[in-house]
Amino acid sequence: MSEGWPHGGVDVVSDFLLFAAVGFGAQLVDGALGMAYGVVSTTSLLAMGVSPANASASVHAAKVFTGAASALSHVAHKNISWRLLALLAAGGIVGGIAGTYLLTSIDGEKIKPFVVSWLGLMGLVILYRAWKGVRPKPFSWKSPLPLGVVGGFFDAVGGGGWGPVVTSTLLGSGADPRKAIGTTNAAEFFVASAVSAAFLSALLSGHWETEGLRDHLSSVLGLIAGGIVAAPLAGWMTKVLPIRALTWFVGVLVTGLAVWQAAVLFL
Repeated sequence: MSEGWPHGGVDVVSDFLLFAAVGFGAQLVDGALGMAYGVVSTTSLLAMGVSPANASASVHAAKVFTGAASALSHVAHKNISWRLLALLAAGGIVGGIAGTYLLTSIDGEKIKPFVVSWLGLMGLVILYRAWKGVRPKPFSWKSPLPLGVVGGFFDAVGGGGWGPVVTSTLLGSGADPRKAIGTTNAAEFFVASAVSAAFLSALLSGHWETEGLRDHLSSVLGLIAGGIVAAPLAGWMTKVLPIRALTWFVGVLVTGLAVWQAAVLFL
């Protein structure tokens, strides 16, 4: 990871291309599984030494653009339940803003072990889903509103978690897979927009003081570019990709990155 523009154009282009590839692959998988973009992108940024708050802010800024493209794709493929979308988005906005406030109130080094642990847990949830060949049911709520609140909160704090929490719960509760994945992806656009606005508000009001966001601009632009290119395929990917093989791949990737980061932190 380059430290910023002063290190030259080569580093900037390398960061852009690397994260464009990450964003492209993560968005393809996200379109098929209803999860992975935020978790994969955040774990990749954390592995490069980015602070949790900066990583979450960067990924959510990217998800505003990729989420919009993905949502339009799922609307075009008629993968949306509109009532479910409204309830999930409303809850996710509330939870996302609360999670942003918490994340920007705590020293990044102190919260990083918890964020890494959370991402590791998400990786294990994904692996469990692949191993059993069924969808886990971590929550029993019947109302999508509180589900959205919890999903939005952990998504903001961990930089990823909306899909693993919300999609897995909906599928575990017996929801139609196509509608669950499409609606969760569409709702994520509204959550990402609210979280990004909350980060910006915290920065402008002085509640959150941070450095280094500009240093990661090329990475964020890469995530956006790769994700936008892949997002129009999201609705189609839901129907054609080998779901179980992809689930294994994402689970191993996320868990492996989390274990590596934990080793760096604690050993």
